[in-house]
Amino acid sequence: MSKIITICSTKGGVGKTTLTANLGGFLASLGKRVLLVDADMQPSLTRYFEHTYSAPAGLVSLLLDKNIINTISQTNSGCDLIRSDDTDSRLPIELAKSDFRLNLKESLNDLSPQYDFILVDTQGAKGPVQDAAIIAADILLSPIPVEALSAREFLDATLGMIASNRPSSRFSSYSIAPLYGLIYRADHTRDAALNTELLTEAISIMAGKYQVDMTLLDAKIYASVAWREAASLGVAIHTLKKHPMANRSLMAVIAELGLLPKAEEAEEKDGVSHD
Repeated sequence: MSKIITICSTKGGVGKTTLTANLGGFLASLGKRVLLVDADMQPSLTRYFEHTYSAPAGLVSLLLDKNIINTISQTNSGCDLIRSDDTDSRLPIELAKSDFRLNLKESLNDLSPQYDFILVDTQGAKGPVQDAAIIAADILLSPIPVEALSAREFLDATLGMIASNRPSSRFSSYSIAPLYGLIYRADHTRDAALNTELLTEAISIMAGKYQVDMTLLDAKIYASVAWREAASLGVAIHTLKKHPMANRSLMAVIAELGLLPKAEEAEEKDGVSHD
């Protein structure tokens, strides 16, 4: 059975798609079976990697019909993909008026035996599609830029959104996954270190307010031109051997989330250190 990881935030432009693509590509390079799901109406993840096979259907069929046949595209990254194909914006309307938001969880559970990891990219806004992705998750992962304004928006809006998806008597067949915050585009300045310290304190207070199970990871993704370079080339960053620090950052995230067995984790850490 796979581990379903939803990358979420109510703020756009914080790195959700970049994190999803590169985490997926890195796991695939370790021999893991990875499915990427583009649940963003702006199909950035769909366009990130070159398709070696484009399925005739995608997210619309998966969410509205629970149809997993003919929805799996393939990419040159080693990851499979369910592409975003809601060109006429049907999904927010249909999901809002019915119990369709459980369909993603049920469909991904049906696909789960075929994969080790399913990574779901989401839109940077509240809405029923993001609600469906939150409900489907075993792990919630949210990139948080260290800028104070972005961090405050994350704490208030994102934690509130997650809390609003707690199951009611009508939806009692699921529980909300634990949330992990990941400092994204960090640097080594004193201001960044201070912001991280303040963010840690704020998370403790706000997670208690919203009663959300949240942990701020020690691992960080540091600002680097490498991420933009990889995106412009349409490749995962681990393939750019001149940027080994990016590999170490991804490996640190994978290790802290417990995605690999300890023995395998140690072997991969050793391999990364010799890049």
